[in-house]
Amino acid sequence: MSSTPAAIIEAVGGASNVRSLTHCATRLRFQLIDGSRASKDAVERIPGVAGAVPQSGDRFQVVIGGAVDSVYKEIMALPDMAALDSGASRSNDDVKAAARSQGPRGRFSWLDTFFEFLSDSFRPIIGALLGASLIITFMSLMATTGVIGNWADSRVTLPPSWQFVNLMWQTVFYFLPLMVAYNASKKLDVDPWLGFAIMAFVMLPGFTGLESVAHSASVAGTPVKIVEVFGLPLTIFNYGSQVFPPLIMAAILAPLYKWLKKIISPNVQMIFVPFLTMLIMIPLTAFLIGPIGVYAGAGLANGLKAVNDVSPFIFAVLIPLLYPFMVPLGLHWPLNAVMLLNIQTLGYDYIQGPMGAWNFACFGATSGVLFLSVRDKDVTMRQTATGALAAGLLGGISEPSLYGIHLRYKKIYPSMLVGCLVGGVIIGAGGGLHTPAFIFTSLLTVPAFDKIGLYAVAIAASFFTAMALVIVRDYRDDDEKAAARARRRQASAHAAESTAVAPAATTEPTTESATVEGVETPTADEVASEAVTITSPLVGRAVPISQIPDPVFSTGVVGDGIAVEPANNTVVCPADATIVTAPDSGHAFGLKLDSGVELLIHVGIDTVELGGKGFDVKVKAGDHVSAGQPLVVFDPTVIDEAGYSKITPVLVTNGFDYSNVTGIPADDVTTNTAVITVVK
Repeated sequence: MSSTPAAIIEAVGGASNVRSLTHCATRLRFQLIDGSRASKDAVERIPGVAGAVPQSGDRFQVVIGGAVDSVYKEIMALPDMAALDSGASRSNDDVKAAARSQGPRGRFSWLDTFFEFLSDSFRPIIGALLGASLIITFMSLMATTGVIGNWADSRVTLPPSWQFVNLMWQTVFYFLPLMVAYNASKKLDVDPWLGFAIMAFVMLPGFTGLESVAHSASVAGTPVKIVEVFGLPLTIFNYGSQVFPPLIMAAILAPLYKWLKKIISPNVQMIFVPFLTMLIMIPLTAFLIGPIGVYAGAGLANGLKAVNDVSPFIFAVLIPLLYPFMVPLGLHWPLNAVMLLNIQTLGYDYIQGPMGAWNFACFGATSGVLFLSVRDKDVTMRQTATGALAAGLLGGISEPSLYGIHLRYKKIYPSMLVGCLVGGVIIGAGGGLHTPAFIFTSLLTVPAFDKIGLYAVAIAASFFTAMALVIVRDYRDDDEKAAARARRRQASAHAAESTAVAPAATTEPTTESATVEGVETPTADEVASEAVTITSPLVGRAVPISQIPDPVFSTGVVGDGIAVEPANNTVVCPADATIVTAPDSGHAFGLKLDSGVELLIHVGIDTVELGGKGFDVKVKAGDHVSAGQPLVVFDPTVIDEAGYSKITPVLVTNGFDYSNVTGIPADDVTTNTAVITVVK
């Protein structure tokens, strides 16, 4: 790997393009001066690199795996990097802040920051939204089968039992502004509970109850209710499901909060910063920010509706063709907000149907990759595609497919776009689609659309078109296809060899090694000795890596293995091993087991951002430790309060040296429970 560090620096635009560099347990994290100078394709062609992830704000991640620390040190030792402040003592947040302090990072840096803000405001609540969308689908299915009336029609009164079920999804969407306010405030380094409390004010029954003493008026042709408060006109809105007001509120709250912390003595900040913040922001939100957010959202929604009204066909074709480019850049988040607003104001949404054509074209392309990986005995890609396809078809989540596969192989996109086009044309020709609720477009949510037959035909056409084109056109270059053919020949030869040896084994049973036509057959004991069993480093629940909320881990880019949802706070060494990496942050450990297996234990997701807070590291790099010896003791409360997941990937990073790496899921595991089997 001697040439890898220099090659990485060259591929990201040279040392002169690197503003700062940090690393976690698996990835190099670059803050570049000009992100456009970095070549993702060039980085991924470098030996030793598992993947590259361009990010907004001129950030660029290079996935290395367990050897990241040594690669980082080699990079920093390069003569061209001598002048760079490595940021070794700085967190990723410090690096971001330092980069921002340098002024505009590019012509559209503000746009990158904006969409990152949107993304981080919504991403933590995707689970709740997904759960609610499946409840909506269940209600739609019950209505379709005649069990209940049209639950989406306000004129229909459901029996109390079904009203109860209906409220289960409504709670997520009604209180969505509070969730968004919390996340948006947290993203901007503001006390998230302040953002929550400010937004909660305009959702109080007492606030909305002021409508009873309000008078009617018209603003820009829209009827509104206005009440006089301290002689000022206060517009009363129902802020349930609104997402633009909390986003704008958080954006204004952040500079005010930080300014107050700057001018108020640290001794009394705990009292007066929240007090003054609420005293200023609550009236500002009620009188000004809230109405502006409502009108801004309505304006964007009306603009898209106007396009759809003029030509539903063109709209249905454009949406799936645009989404493959919008999602990787985070540009789809504003549309998600519009979907929610459509449902609140119109009672339905018209964007999600065409969006489904894109999603299923994406999943179809992944299926094509899965077919080729199974045929060509490509174990790594098969595992990656399987996890991504499961997340897509069952959860409607496209990111594992995009980041794990599609963005790495440029030949996939044309095939996928044809699938998007076919599905969009079918939906447009059918007059478009409506759904009464915000859902994730997966197989499980098909019944939520008003024209189920049209939607089913469209997504099936998108899926199988993209799948067939990927299979026919392939997704690899000539060298990769040649390597795949070599693997097939090797596998066929191995199978033929096994067939030739089998008769001898049945006619001459023995515990000793037997030779047939010069081929030595291993004994049962020898086969068993070639398998390495790895126990869990934590007490908890072992789940497949596909459930890890990070596409770099869940898609198998770093390595295969298992993930443990911890039930205690101590991580132990699963076997006698040498500590390869043990950062002061305590969030991850690279181990080389005495058996030769290289193991990564990553405690939580994005916990590197904590900078070691809540982690008590018990070992250091170079130590030889015994099985069961503690590596780190962590505080789960610190991780929870920071909003990070505690799920712990346990991955074999040198799986290419072995024929098979298998994770063993189990509901209850201890440090004596086998969770990974590695076969030589």
